[in-house]
Amino acid sequence: MSTVASPITRGVPPIRAGQGHSFFWRRLHSLSGIIPVGAFLLEHFISNAFATNGWKAYGDQVKFLTGLPFVLVLEIVGIYIPLLYHSLYGFYIWFRGQSNVRDYPWAGNFMYAAQRWTGAIAFFYMAWHTYTMRFSGIHLLTNSQAAFHKVQVEMHNPWSLAFYVIGITAASWHFAYGLYLFSAKWGITVSDKSRQRFGWVCVALAITLIGVGLATVSAFFRPGDAYNPPASTWESTSETAGNH
Repeated sequence: MSTVASPITRGVPPIRAGQGHSFFWRRLHSLSGIIPVGAFLLEHFISNAFATNGWKAYGDQVKFLTGLPFVLVLEIVGIYIPLLYHSLYGFYIWFRGQSNVRDYPWAGNFMYAAQRWTGAIAFFYMAWHTYTMRFSGIHLLTNSQAAFHKVQVEMHNPWSLAFYVIGITAASWHFAYGLYLFSAKWGITVSDKSRQRFGWVCVALAITLIGVGLATVSAFFRPGDAYNPPASTWESTSETAGNH
């Protein structure tokens, strides 16, 4: 009895055990997206949400975070290295894979493409956000109470505001769908029914994070809610930041 060959000639090969080191690195990539990168993302959403309580509450939260013992070591080991690995290996997977979304627009292919693109957008957004907040302008490690004003100045630039909104949306979706994929890959959601139910949970999570992010952004536009550091403070701290 003859069989009809599948018309699909391209696609993303599944991950199987026994494919050399790629299986380990992909599992590590999946895990790093949840711990610590995903955990940091959630913490970042919560910390930034303090802006909704005013500039002082936001500044106090920044002071708490920047005042942690060995903060630079924590950032490098707990954030920068895992984030770089997750991002760069994610780009490697993207460039090695072949999505057939153009020829066969099925939901799975669209989700694959969306996960890759939102990851790329989130990566460049976080790189830009880290540079502007930590390595340019006023030095927040020594002037935490100026954090609200620094972000507020950026928000009033239309291009920066648009990048913030796009970056928040991309990071929220990428994390939520990544959590769905993680649960499936690691055998947490085994049946189709459990994956479907958890999928709706992840959709709700993405919407919640986007909502929190947009509410936080709107807090920087409330009239009369700003901290204006003296000009001398801006100059001295900018020079300090430039010397680091």
